Amino acid sequence: MSSAVLTDSRWIARDAERTSFARFLAWLAPWAAVLALGVYAAFLCLYRGLNQTNMDNRFAFGLWIFLDLGIIALGAGAFFTGFLVYILKRAELRPILNTAVVVGFICYSGAVAILMIDVGQPLRAWFTFWHPNTHSMLTEVTFCISCYLLVLCLEYIPILLRNRQLRKLPSFFVFEHQLHKLVPVLAGIGTFLSFFHQGSLGGLYGVLRGRPFAFRHGFFIWPSTFFLFILSAIATGPSFLMLVTATVEKITGKRLVPQEVFRRLGFISGVLLGIYVAAKSIDTLVWLNFTSPAEGFAPWTYYIHKPFGTPVLFAEIVLFGLVPAFLLLYRRTAARRGWLLSAAALACGGVLMNRFVLTVQTLALPTLPFDDFLTYTPSWQEVASFGGVIAYGVIVYSLSYRYLPLFGQAKGENAHVSGS
Repeated sequence: MSSAVLTDSRWIARDAERTSFARFLAWLAPWAAVLALGVYAAFLCLYRGLNQTNMDNRFAFGLWIFLDLGIIALGAGAFFTGFLVYILKRAELRPILNTAVVVGFICYSGAVAILMIDVGQPLRAWFTFWHPNTHSMLTEVTFCISCYLLVLCLEYIPILLRNRQLRKLPSFFVFEHQLHKLVPVLAGIGTFLSFFHQGSLGGLYGVLRGRPFAFRHGFFIWPSTFFLFILSAIATGPSFLMLVTATVEKITGKRLVPQEVFRRLGFISGVLLGIYVAAKSIDTLVWLNFTSPAEGFAPWTYYIHKPFGTPVLFAEIVLFGLVPAFLLLYRRTAARRGWLLSAAALACGGVLMNRFVLTVQTLALPTLPFDDFLTYTPSWQEVASFGGVIAYGVIVYSLSYRYLPLFGQAKGENAHVSGS
């Protein structure tokens, strides 16, 4: 990492040793190969059509939509961290802010890229902007995700301009300084956009009256899933930032942020996760006892088809919800790095399971007496495109870490990871 001074002068990255360029290329090589395979698979889908996938009229939402919902939820750490730092003035989280922006940029740009493949007719992708269906939540999601990706690009540019070589150019230095003044405004806009599209992604499933497994009653025009998606995203976003930072620390052998930042992120994630688990539990009980019977379906019928048995529901609420919330909030476990990161991993696994259940189980379950339970297995093109997005994220983050000031370090603090 190059020498750079972050916005908060208390945090300075100094004399951090870079790995050799040859080792860096060796690290990127396998990821570049995965990305190349993903690009080839995407080309097949765009050139030959969606017959390259195993999606059909029943499974119009498949692996790609699960990927979109999952990484958008994990990328919530970007707007939520910006909200905490710039709106709520939580300056202790500033050392993690730059990496949050990069992670958010990767998640949202990756989601938009996979959506371009999932459209099926990319030449008509602009229809959603020029001929919007004002009665569809997907219209609001499209506009908000597109606008927030633009916001993330604007937030990423000041970080990019802090590159050691670019800062030597006076025009770039002045531009970065002026653009940085807009970051608090961008953080506020990003928070507004993200809250609504996170909610509308959940609301999309909650209004599917023809899919009783997902259908929910709610407040005013929003089903309860609207609010559950927002809560789960902001609860797991900080946990994902902890996992990303800890992984980079493990690979590089350097202490990148103080342990206090991890504890603070863990506490925030634990509180919000506890609120989410409580809300999710109430929502599930209401659905089991009132919503589903009112639609003519006995709740137990949703769990007689393997592998979607009741253990899935138990795991989502207890194993991946209540347990990590307790570990993140209990003082003794929160003070130990291993327990803290394990809880963060469980929390992230929980939000991914929730998105998977709503994406796949909702469509697999029969809704009419003559319907069958259908299974869905993604094609290699879908899997390769999925892997390509992951590889793209690793490459962009690796380049950003090597050439940009993503982390700050307290003066006098040991730059290497201790045994704690």
